[in-house]
Amino acid sequence: MSRKAVGVAGKRLSLSNLEKDLYPSYGFTKAHVLEYYRRISPFILPHLKDRALTLKRYPEGADREFFFEKRCPGHRPDWVKTAEIHRDSEEKMTVCLINDLETLIWVENLASLELHVPLARAGSAETPDSVVFDLDPGDGADILDCARVALILRDLFSGLKLASCVKTSGRKGLHVYVPLNRRETTFEDTKKFSRAVAEIMQKNYPALVTAKMAKELRRQRVFINWSQNDSSKTMICVYSLRARERPVVSCPLSWKELEDLAGLGDPERLQVLHDEAVRRAEAQGDLFHEVLMKKQKIPYL
Repeated sequence: MSRKAVGVAGKRLSLSNLEKDLYPSYGFTKAHVLEYYRRISPFILPHLKDRALTLKRYPEGADREFFFEKRCPGHRPDWVKTAEIHRDSEEKMTVCLINDLETLIWVENLASLELHVPLARAGSAETPDSVVFDLDPGDGADILDCARVALILRDLFSGLKLASCVKTSGRKGLHVYVPLNRRETTFEDTKKFSRAVAEIMQKNYPALVTAKMAKELRRQRVFINWSQNDSSKTMICVYSLRARERPVVSCPLSWKELEDLAGLGDPERLQVLHDEAVRRAEAQGDLFHEVLMKKQKIPYL
């Protein structure tokens, strides 16, 4: 195993196997992964801050076996921040918090290509700071159908005086977030609201949308997965890489951009690669910043 000692923000890190090709069909090594996360760190760190991280590790590469790691590894450096959280069993669990660049680089050295986080911070684990609408295309549907649904949701929320943001999932679908950032909000509130919206969409657009999880009911439709609004669930963090053939990113889009891209009719245009994600963020800033800051109250439906 090859190793290289580096300094990151005043901390010494021993990086291993930098030449390891983690995206073998694309030629994207661990060194490339680390460089991507270094460059995107000003934009991803605010979205990771104080959230219980679930690592999705691909030690042999994106096309090989992976495993989830919810507990913060015991071999972590002593400067890695952690939190104690309770799971459904009431068992305590020590989780990693990625609050700084050095921890982000340490985690990526473990081949944690994907970073998954809950909708609440560890210190207020039952208080979601947003509602998410996970748009998942069934067989015969694609990300362009998800774009149609996302744009309808945008207009619906606008009518309710709610701001919303959209990002690619980095896979087949899209994620629409409605920021809340209110201490009074509970997951019971957000799940009830998201389910009501999904069922309203299903009633009004039955050929396009389903609110039901059964796979046979998803054919040629977009499933609005309202169940993600739960304290036990996680979402792929915005700006995280995804483990696919190419290093695609879960990337925020402006609503105008989504309209334009959807109008082109090419689903590939809605897949954002690592280099484009960095260029976009450096040029436009964080298009998902409102998710962290905007205070809103969900209405009764």
